[in-house]
Amino acid sequence: MELDLSLFGAEHVRRYRETGGAEGYLWNGVPTLILTTTGRRSGLPRDTPLIYGDDGGTGVVIASQGGAPTHPQWYLNLVADPQVRVQVEADRYTAVARTAEGAERERLWRLMAAVWPSYDVYQQRTDRIIPVVALERTTR
Repeated sequence: MELDLSLFGAEHVRRYRETGGAEGYLWNGVPTLILTTTGRRSGLPRDTPLIYGDDGGTGVVIASQGGAPTHPQWYLNLVADPQVRVQVEADRYTAVARTAEGAERERLWRLMAAVWPSYDVYQQRTDRIIPVVALERTTR
């Protein structure tokens, strides 16, 4: 599949925020959210657009970085400070991020691989176990 990268990174975040997700919520046919972590060194907010799934009201994201050998910066940030902000379309809320383990991780991985099948390819590219992150909403 040829990816449309015309909306990516900071531009994706800007247009998503400006339009309440009308632009950017669907990216290459899949739903995305904006995850805001706190930089573990800078202390500054860091916004990242991510593909996500929903598990009964809990958001799920994958720290794949395309199968790179290291974890993405956003994941390292939320490990250091699991208090995050999330935007799904126009809905903005706070959440606590946690890395799923064991059977829960496997179930959520399957949920996300159904959304974005390339996750299985990414896992084959790396020796690290790609983290699956649950975003448990704390505000409405």
